[in-house]
Amino acid sequence: MSKVKAGGTSKNLTDSAPKFLGVKIADGQTAKAGAIIIRQRGTRYLAGPNTDLGKDHTIFALKAGVVKFSNKRKVRFDGKPVVRKLVQIV
Repeated sequence: MSKVKAGGTSKNLTDSAPKFLGVKIADGQTAKAGAIIIRQRGTRYLAGPNTDLGKDHTIFALKAGVVKFSNKRKVRFDGKPVVRKLVQIV
């Protein structure tokens, strides 16, 4: 007969490392050339003038200037119009 209760296994003890996604430079703030503006998964925000999209969908500045957020109307592949957020350097 056992003196100690059997130890069970738990399946929810592992955790993933943080990915640090989101807006890094807000609207109206200045950005240097090459500065990361937004880290994202997929294209939630679109890259506008003087910005570019990295291979992991990171938006970064091509030139120094002030970050500006705006909306842009796009037509999806099925013909439905949607409003997307646009990031640009002014």
